[in-house]
Amino acid sequence: MHTPKNTDNTGSLYIVATPIGNLTDISQRMQDVLATVDLIACEDTRHTGRLLAHLGIKADLTSCHKENEQQKTVYLLKKLSEGLDIALVSDAGTPGISDPGAVLVRGAREQGLSVIPVPGPSALATALSASGHQGAGFYFGGFPAAKTGERVKQLKALKGLNCPLIFYEAPHRVQATLQDCLEVFGDRQAQLFRELTKLHEEHLSGPLSILIEHTQGKVRGELVLIISGQPERKEEQPDNLDELILWYRDTEKTSLKDAARIIAKDLDLPRSQVYGHALSIWKN
Repeated sequence: MHTPKNTDNTGSLYIVATPIGNLTDISQRMQDVLATVDLIACEDTRHTGRLLAHLGIKADLTSCHKENEQQKTVYLLKKLSEGLDIALVSDAGTPGISDPGAVLVRGAREQGLSVIPVPGPSALATALSASGHQGAGFYFGGFPAAKTGERVKQLKALKGLNCPLIFYEAPHRVQATLQDCLEVFGDRQAQLFRELTKLHEEHLSGPLSILIEHTQGKVRGELVLIISGQPERKEEQPDNLDELILWYRDTEKTSLKDAARIIAKDLDLPRSQVYGHALSIWKN
């Protein structure tokens, strides 16, 4: 059962994680909370209704999604202050992680109301646990921007991070996002998880160029993309353009063409300008 009523007669807000695919991943505590709260706030009442029907739970539902989150928060905070216990769920996974919920949680905390997490499935944690990443850190970017220009700007800001970069992506945008990642990061190693915990779960691994090939055509299901971070440089790069060109030639053993491409991208200079300058000193 969930926590007893608060002594001040206000209700508690339960942040309830639900399965990302496989319904057997639901916990007993999760079921108990959903069965005993006074109200369940969810992204899609039809989607959550099917989950509750599977569990044999009857409950009052109200929608709380991206489009109405601000106004619905006012309503839900009022209900909490009146003593109702409310469970917040998303369509799948943990609310507030690239899903609605943060506005309501912040409002509840600002009013001193009880916020109780009920942990469970998360696509982020599920993919990371199966990635083989050994380090302590990673960067989670949620869903990249839908527009190409904004997305590229976001990716460029992350280029220097040497930890894994993790993103969610929709199937209809995955090709464009992978192409932008290849352009900004180069052909880094990456992993793509599709339909996690479901019947047709798929895990692709390899350079970004290979993932682009594997995702040609129609892609189904939500995706988690993990991209390797910026490799550690054996030696610190010089700041002077001439020295930088020679550093790529002598230390990194890079071709003239590739060196010009990388330097132009890093310094935001025209590639033809860098190539012409590199050509003048490359053989000296």
